[in-house]
Amino acid sequence: MVNRNSKLRVGVIFGGRSGEHEVSLMSARSILDALDKDKYEVIQIGIAPDGSWWMGRDVLEVFAEGKQPDNLLPISLLLDPTRPEIYDLSPASEISSETTGSRSNLGQKPIHLDVIFPALHGTFGEDGTLQGALELVDIAYVGAGVLGSALGMDKAVFKDVMRAHSIPVVETITILRREIEDNIRDVLKKAEQIADYPLFVKPANLGSSVGITKCQSRSDLMEGLYEAARFDRKILVERGLDAREIEVSILGNDHPQASVPGEILPSREFYSYEAKYIDNKSGLLIPAPLSADLTHRVQELAIAAYRAIDCAGMARVDFLLERHPVSGDGLYLSELNTIPGFTQISMYPKLWEASGLSYPALLDRLIDLAVERKFERDRIERHR
Repeated sequence: MVNRNSKLRVGVIFGGRSGEHEVSLMSARSILDALDKDKYEVIQIGIAPDGSWWMGRDVLEVFAEGKQPDNLLPISLLLDPTRPEIYDLSPASEISSETTGSRSNLGQKPIHLDVIFPALHGTFGEDGTLQGALELVDIAYVGAGVLGSALGMDKAVFKDVMRAHSIPVVETITILRREIEDNIRDVLKKAEQIADYPLFVKPANLGSSVGITKCQSRSDLMEGLYEAARFDRKILVERGLDAREIEVSILGNDHPQASVPGEILPSREFYSYEAKYIDNKSGLLIPAPLSADLTHRVQELAIAAYRAIDCAGMARVDFLLERHPVSGDGLYLSELNTIPGFTQISMYPKLWEASGLSYPALLDRLIDLAVERKFERDRIERHR
């Protein structure tokens, strides 16, 4: 059990092997700047694009500037719950407090961590793989567990779960990369049966709008399929909507709460990677201009989706609201992000700020929730 009477040692993990490596660095920078150093001893843990793990005073800067990790410590987790620690892999002569950037002797083996705060987006960070490793090591960590992370990451399976819970989602089909490579003509015909253009094509297991294409024609569709196939073996084709983009933040474990909803005003045709992170021209309306009834429905559906996949800690839930619905209110749940963008200007923390919870207080709450969930895991009887 974590000792809450002493300063917690929190390892912030960032970088990673996915196409969202750079986005992860942006999130990590904000988290590292905002964590209260009077409450936490913060350890930077970077995962390089090749999957190697590094620790040190300036890991984030080394990664952001694309430098070689010559002055960092190579480290590793042992998948052993009796030793929930990080071990450095460098010769003893290379280890120094100057390298680790801590006044405590972190250079001595092993390095104990109380809580892991993953600031990883996409595969090998948000999809349950890291969470599985941390479960094996038996370290408290922020965010969803293995199941919630995996279901939130795989948009195809996620939508099937939503349909099973009568939560409205847009019509989609799932296509495998192998189908595209074997017979692209049949794939195009199959995709065009969903609806008239426009259609959206996206990798099933990626976020931050990486690999997403809005298709207005068959040639666009072909290009979009090949683009999405670069990032995943499963590709989603979805009916395009003339819709507003509504988002809501969820916080909690067994008793999740929803923030006020917000609305994205994309600077481009849709909320692409460039619109999110490059041109800084997209607008946000917080709170979203919705009726009281629709606001309640968005929050209610977001919490229902969160519970349906057994999520924990946090999530940002995204909706599409048709501008001219043919029937009903035209509200569709688009996706659920278990490790949403965490920069100071990202929607997840901004929605909580508008709901009365500051960025530093939000980080404190997430760490508390991680400790709480670890306590619940520790109550499970493993042996009879």
